[in-house]
Parts: sequence; structure tokens; C-alpha cells
Amino acid sequence: MSRILLVDADAFFVAVARAVDPAGAGVARLLIVGGRPGSRGVVCSASYETRAFGVRSGMPISQAMRLCPQAMCVPVPRTACSDTSRAIRHVLDQFTPVVEAASIDEWYLDLSGTEALYGHEPVAVTARRIRDTVVAKTGMRVSIGVGPNKLVAKLAAERAKPKPGTQATGVHVVGQADVAAFMATLELGDIPSIGPKLQEKLKKVGLVGVRDVLEADPENLARWLGRETAYRVLSKSRGESQAAVEPHAPVKQVSREETFDRDVADAAALRHELLLLSHRVAADLRHDGLEAHTVTVKVRDQRFVTRTISRTFDEPISSDAAVAAAARDLLRELRTGWTIPVRLAGVALSRFTPARDAEQLTMFDAAKSVETPRDRALSRAVDRVREKFGDASIRAGAPRATPLGEKGARKPR
Repeated sequence: MSRILLVDADAFFVAVARAVDPAGAGVARLLIVGGRPGSRGVVCSASYETRAFGVRSGMPISQAMRLCPQAMCVPVPRTACSDTSRAIRHVLDQFTPVVEAASIDEWYLDLSGTEALYGHEPVAVTARRIRDTVVAKTGMRVSIGVGPNKLVAKLAAERAKPKPGTQATGVHVVGQADVAAFMATLELGDIPSIGPKLQEKLKKVGLVGVRDVLEADPENLARWLGRETAYRVLSKSRGESQAAVEPHAPVKQVSREETFDRDVADAAALRHELLLLSHRVAADLRHDGLEAHTVTVKVRDQRFVTRTISRTFDEPISSDAAVAAAARDLLRELRTGWTIPVRLAGVALSRFTPARDAEQLTMFDAAKSVETPRDRALSRAVDRVREKFGDASIRAGAPRATPLGEKGARKPR
């Protein structure tokens, strides 16, 4: 029988922020992680006590502070979060080789076939041992959901979280025989991939809870939703999932974006911000041992209109210079005839291949590539300096002012 676990770090960003600042964030009962007060970022996470005021992930910091003005608000400790995530993953790898990172704070484990290894103990006992070991080795608390597949395990992990006012203990097991009864206790909005728009459509025909779908006539569901959507909603409501735990599931995209404290109305300043984002995301890419074929630039203006543009190269790139040059060209194309001040910008990389050494770029490849062996070697030298002396040891130069819409940007080096 399949034994799938979803390990979910409890209020991960809040926990890490408290760990890196024990005298500040560490003693703040009301804590918001995502940016400084007055910034225009969004909430990454909030303590359970703060959520009681209506603060939610993805909410603008300004709105969150209006709901809970007494809360302490801090930026995301990105480096510490990455380090902590790797530390938790290292612990989980000790229990099974089949571990899939679903996100920075979630991991699927497949313990199927390991019953004898753990002396045929109940899976709940194994899950509690995993939870205790993570706490002992990393200081981070996790909640663990257990089910016959990934969908049920994820839903069980949400039920396992020891939130205030619940009797949850950090582990919740749903056996195969209990799936139908467990699913019937859920709202449709609890199920991953049934988003707000689909929920609204379901609500209009009287479908709010999973039980409503299970009791509905399948033909009526098909007529109301269309056959494909009806099948998907019914299958998920039954707790069905064929997705396997993939220990080496490929990363699909790495990205960096920034919401500015003030709208950027200066072309040179915007290019400079994009340069910084390009360098950061390129460093993330190299850290993961990857190169990318596709570069995407995202811009959101002061009216909250978001536009994206992408370019795919025949040869993969990974250097700061190549990513920054591609992002700069995409920004110029994206902003042609569109000069409204910008509140958010981002750079994303995708379509990955394993990283090559600088020397592997042959003379023929160099002739058609947008980056050179020197670009690669220089970026890796910068990585080594930052690893030794910190991220702030090397920074891009400040821009010269240019109103939006004007030309004359200097090519990043």
C-alpha cells in the first residue's frame, strides 16, 4: 500500500525570521514577514496570531499593517530560508531516498515498501519520529500529513497543523479506507487547483463543499462545468491522484522580482533595478547547477497592469552579463510606447539544462552564443567572492538618471 507523506514547515518564513533575529522578531507575537512598514511589498507569511486579524499571504504590506498596526514587519531572510530548507531536506533524506521538494518549505516523501525497515511500526509513529528529528536537528517545527497519494497527504498536512484553537498534534494520517470520509469534511476551496474563479463558478450551481460534488449527478456536473472540468473536480473530490513522488523533479523556473517603495519613473533607475534582479537570478541559477534557454521580464505599472515578455535562445546562458543584456533588451521592447511609472519588476529564467564549464563552450558555440567563456568565468569568480565575503561584497554601479521613454542606456558589463 502507498504511504505518502507531505512534510510542511510550520509558518516557515516566520520561524526563520525569528531564528535569525531572536531579540527582535524572535519575541514578536504579532509578526509579518515580507517587507518593512511603509514598503509596497506583499506579505510572504504571518504568525498565526497575526492571521487572526485577517492578514494573509499575498496581501499588500500596507493593507496588512492597517489590519494589524501593532505587528512587527520584517523583510524575508532569503539566505537563511534557503539554508534552513536545505537543512530540513538533509534530515528527510535520512528516512527515505524518495523525497521531492514541492517548494522551499514543503516536501513529499514516499515510504511505500519501507514497513520492514521501520519494524512494521504504524506510519503515524514514523511520522512523529521524523517530526521530532527535524526539530532536534534544525529547530524548525513541521506538520506531516499521511495518505495513499500526494493529494490526500497534502490535505492531511493542512489538518495536522497545530493552529490556535485546534486539537491538531502535527501529524494527521488518512488511510485508504478513510479517504471518502475525510474528503467529505472539506470545502472545495481546500483542494489545490480549485482556485477562486472555479470556486465562484461552482458556487453558482450550489457546489461549495466536497460533499456537494459527491452527491451531485455526474451528468449535471458535466452540463454545468463542461466534461473536462467536471471530471477533474469529481476526481479530486474523491481524493484521487496518480502523481508519483519524484525525488529528482526538475525545477521549472527561477525568478527574482521587486516591488518598489515608490513608483519608478526614471528609465535608467528601472534598467538598474532590472540589472540587479538579473544578477541575483543568474546567481540563483548557477547555485542550482543550471543554465537557461529562456529569459522573461515582468513589469507591473502603477495602475496594476502587468505585462511580460520572453526570449528563448538556441544556446543556454547563465552569466550575469548575458542574463542582464537579455533582460535589458526585453525591457526596451516591452516599454516601447508604454512609459507609465513602474511599481514592480521581475526577471525569470526557465527551460533549463545542466551547467557546463566555461571551457566547454567551444569556438563554434561561442560564435553563436550570446555569452562568452569569459562571461561565465567572470560570473563564477564573482560567486566565489560573494560566497566568501557576503552578497554585498560586489554590487552593480549606480545608474545615471534618464526619464522613462528616453534612449541611451549603457550596456551592462
